[in-house]
Amino acid sequence: MDVAGKLNGGLRKVPAWLIYVAGAAYAVWEFWRALNQLGPYLVEPINVLERSYGEIALKLLVLGLLVTPLRKWTGLNLIKFRRAIGVTAFFFVLAHFLVFAILDVQSLERVWTEIVKRPYVTVGMLSFVLLIPLAITSNNLSVRRLGAATWRKLHKLTYPAAIFAALHYLWLVKGFQLEPIIYLLVILGLVALRYVDLGRKRQPASPRESVRTG
Repeated sequence: MDVAGKLNGGLRKVPAWLIYVAGAAYAVWEFWRALNQLGPYLVEPINVLERSYGEIALKLLVLGLLVTPLRKWTGLNLIKFRRAIGVTAFFFVLAHFLVFAILDVQSLERVWTEIVKRPYVTVGMLSFVLLIPLAITSNNLSVRRLGAATWRKLHKLTYPAAIFAALHYLWLVKGFQLEPIIYLLVILGLVALRYVDLGRKRQPASPRESVRTG
């Protein structure tokens, strides 16, 4: 058995709910660490907590986009974890927003002002809004009610949401930093790869291929 096959065999025994547990544990740890200002670098615990939640959300969005390419190109199958990854990413985005709204600006009026006046907040909010229907419909009942085709179309909102999230991060940082650029390029590459694959699937078969498969 190859490496991917062995890994898939082991992953089949791992319950998807562990993703939620790990996410919750990380969120609590980061909150406790910021609250207690552990370490000299936590001079602004609210900003550190806000950024930490945002960064883990972005990493989870990237991981969610990687699930299909990993299965196609390496044979590693993480499909059973994709929903948990996506929902956990949303809750970190929600936590990121709540820290910003409640602990940072501390006013609904100021939240709206920040969204309107600061472009990086605007694109971050767009990402958050796009993820809301995805989180609400990430369950089997929604798949049945919407129908599989409609549900899949709705969940393509993941692509612009991830792009906006990366732009938010890139716009947020001060000066030239490589990390947010890498995130943006990786996300754009994964989205482009997805649409290239879809385009190939939609191409009609050539006459020679039609004869061979007919």
